[in-house]
Amino acid sequence: MNNWRNAVSERRVEGQRERGIQMLSVQPDTKPKGCAGCNRKIKDRYLLKALDKYWHEDCLKCACCDCRLGEVGSTLYTKANLILCRRDYLRLFGVTGNCAACSKLIPAFEMVMRAKENVYHLDCFACQLCNQRFCVGDKFFLKNNMILCQTDYEEGLMKEGYAPQVR
Repeated sequence: MNNWRNAVSERRVEGQRERGIQMLSVQPDTKPKGCAGCNRKIKDRYLLKALDKYWHEDCLKCACCDCRLGEVGSTLYTKANLILCRRDYLRLFGVTGNCAACSKLIPAFEMVMRAKENVYHLDCFACQLCNQRFCVGDKFFLKNNMILCQTDYEEGLMKEGYAPQVR
């Protein structure tokens, strides 16, 4: 027996290069720092520190979607000399796989359900006999690599001659 809540996860990326972003308050008595993005002095009230460099808030952006990385979280990703947000990093360099239920490709950035070594689209994670979708907290069973709801699992046990223990 498994609990749906424990099955949710995101695709993991091998060799990911996650880096932190710090927002710092500029002290009025310090010499202005140069921005790694535009090479101008940072005279704003706040600056970002990432990759051991200083940035204007507007200059630290994802190379793909142009989102301001200081606004979307406290991490950025680097690979192939690109600075990327999490979504674009996973889209470009993430490990994809196939859904165990429908066999279709699962993009690396998409949320998935895992049950042991199997990975599923969220929409495909349902009882494979009655198609009942699971809600957070619902019990599911994995029998012979099939996801089953509690009712179908218990009916299968009765057909096999084993009555489940009720506690």
